[in-house]
Amino acid sequence: MIAKGKCLCGSVELEVELASPEAEIAACHCSMCRNWLGGPMLAIDSGILKAVNGESSITRYQSSEWAERGFCNKCGTSLFYYLKPADQYHFPVGLLDGGLQIKFSHQIFIDEKPEYYSFSNETHNMTGAEVFAHFESEQ
Repeated sequence: MIAKGKCLCGSVELEVELASPEAEIAACHCSMCRNWLGGPMLAIDSGILKAVNGESSITRYQSSEWAERGFCNKCGTSLFYYLKPADQYHFPVGLLDGGLQIKFSHQIFIDEKPEYYSFSNETHNMTGAEVFAHFESEQ
């Protein structure tokens, strides 16, 4: 399934291939995501970046040795989180056009989630240590 999205100012347009028509999203509660977005990142679990219009308006910030965060350098819209070892993109769910069937499936860095908010959905929850162990086992 192909989903499209664009930044607030329209300088960047993305075309993303999703693995299935029902997209799974995750909430990341890590301190970096909360600092970057002002709250948890709600992201399409992964997708393939098929096409980009406006590449010169994208800034990639290397937030760790294993990841980059992309944003529009004109309006500041968060565009993606790129996990380098897995060559995997994660897209903020609000960036992509409507019409997607979405399942909120899991939360990561649950041990860093502040007490002032809580989701009522039943999800699979992982601590930061469990997330890193999972990615190490996939390599």
